[in-house]
Amino acid sequence: MMSCKPTLTLGYNLDAWNSYRVKIPVAIDLSISKNCHMVITGISGGGKSTAVQGYVAKMKQAQPEGEMYFSDYKGDDAFKYMRDCPRYRSFKRTLENLDIVYDRLNARLSGEDETRHPITLIWDEYMANILALQGEDKDKKPADRLAPFVMSKVSEILLMGRSMAVRNVNICQRPDAIAFPTGSRLNYNVSVILGSAVRSIYEMLMPDHMEQLKGRQFGIGEGAALLQGSELHFIKVGLPQDSSRMRELCVSALS
Repeated sequence: MMSCKPTLTLGYNLDAWNSYRVKIPVAIDLSISKNCHMVITGISGGGKSTAVQGYVAKMKQAQPEGEMYFSDYKGDDAFKYMRDCPRYRSFKRTLENLDIVYDRLNARLSGEDETRHPITLIWDEYMANILALQGEDKDKKPADRLAPFVMSKVSEILLMGRSMAVRNVNICQRPDAIAFPTGSRLNYNVSVILGSAVRSIYEMLMPDHMEQLKGRQFGIGEGAALLQGSELHFIKVGLPQDSSRMRELCVSALS
């Protein structure tokens, strides 16, 4: 019997929903061989937090053997039910999750760890976290500055994680290059932009698709998803049918 590939539904085809109220899933392959890194962006209130919770729950269902670590820099109230989970960390402690995942990646690269179940670092408000670190670094000597080391570790996860089943899911309002040195932003296999985003965000993540995006207007939970750098979809992320079950799965994923 052939086993089904683990998949993650990002949302439903927006045009099919608007025209016919038909739910056609837009999904990605979560297989270890694919191991997609994801970046989820958009202005505040665009639906990112709701989407992320749904994605975490779905990933837990698709890959129950996986490990997930959630770094929530601003301590968003949308995630407050996660705060007692052992793999959830906020504000100054977000870097602890990065260190854990980075060390696991290097253990796999060295051969010390031969396991290949997926390990996922989800980082909400990554951009704000990096900007705060850069502000703290201003009065420090170059050797003592923290932000460059953090960005270097994230870049290494993006570059080397795919073959080692270590995945990064990054959530931010703007994925500016200042937080992604040496072009590491290009290593995201899946880019999702939700809500009424500004043009510059599309230009950062979907520069080859500006003509297709021209004239498009998106509401809360609606937007564009670019898969593997070439496949553009317009999606609608619905509200969870069972919020309690979704939260239950998120807590399990981070425990």
